[in-house]
Amino acid sequence: MTKTILILGATGGIGGAVARTMLARGWAVRALVRDTGRAAAQWGQGAAPQWLKGDALRADDVMDAAQGAAALLHGVNPPGYRNWETLVLPMLDASLAAARRHGARLLLPGTIYNYDAAATPVIDAATPQHPRGRKGAIRVEMERRLAAAAPDVSSIVLRAGDFFGPGAAQSWFSQALAKPPYRVITQPGRAGIGHTWAYLPDLAETFARLLELPEGKLAAAETLQFGGFWDHDGRQMAQHVRAALAQPDLAERAFPWWLMRMAAPLGGFPREVAEVAQFWRHPVRLDNARLVALLGKEPATPIAQAIGASLSAPA
Repeated sequence: MTKTILILGATGGIGGAVARTMLARGWAVRALVRDTGRAAAQWGQGAAPQWLKGDALRADDVMDAAQGAAALLHGVNPPGYRNWETLVLPMLDASLAAARRHGARLLLPGTIYNYDAAATPVIDAATPQHPRGRKGAIRVEMERRLAAAAPDVSSIVLRAGDFFGPGAAQSWFSQALAKPPYRVITQPGRAGIGHTWAYLPDLAETFARLLELPEGKLAAAETLQFGGFWDHDGRQMAQHVRAALAQPDLAERAFPWWLMRMAAPLGGFPREVAEVAQFWRHPVRLDNARLVALLGKEPATPIAQAIGASLSAPA
């Protein structure tokens, strides 16, 4: 019997990547979106999800959409990343209620923002979570709620670094390191400071393989780290971008963190960016030993191929 996955956030980077991967593996894919016509038009060619009109902010919409689903990907954020403090947790609660009612495994893309970067050079499942920012504190509470819901709700938190790849339009990669028309590389990090990246198709493939593991392999509330591509000195990604573009002399400039700090008290984009600055000032690597033990190996597209695909993807 064909299994079904419901995806919240299918028009975003990770949601879209998971949707495409699950379709390719023969799963039935539903996607809850506010505008079905727009979502279908943006999707492009090939197999597409079943678009369901609704809003992840409305618990009844999520509950109805999840009927019969074996898995539910909670890959959605408030529109425009606004009002996190009031919207993020109610949205997760709606997904938890739907997963509990229908027996679906709840999938959550995790972040490194749960941690104090200055004190956490390596993250594994046992690493204490001491966030320094608002988003990090909310992320900690999200994971706490998933753990508290077990065993009534089975869940997987798959933590990863900064996204890149097709569909990752709002990312440090596409907005700084490789922003069209590719006249300059904006470098967020410092030379010598390592940084963790996650190629979206590899992350989506990891979610899929975890879902298809035999019964009993995963804990009721499983938390895993996706190692991804470790840029050991913070300069390898830029070099791969230059190579992919055949522009070895492409100029580089530093991201204006000083300006973000000055403007942060006014709120908006500068405040959000300033909050994650610590993750560019300190190296934070993800220990994927548990993930490798489960899967045998972590899906890993060669970095040159991954960056080439990222640069050639439609904007």
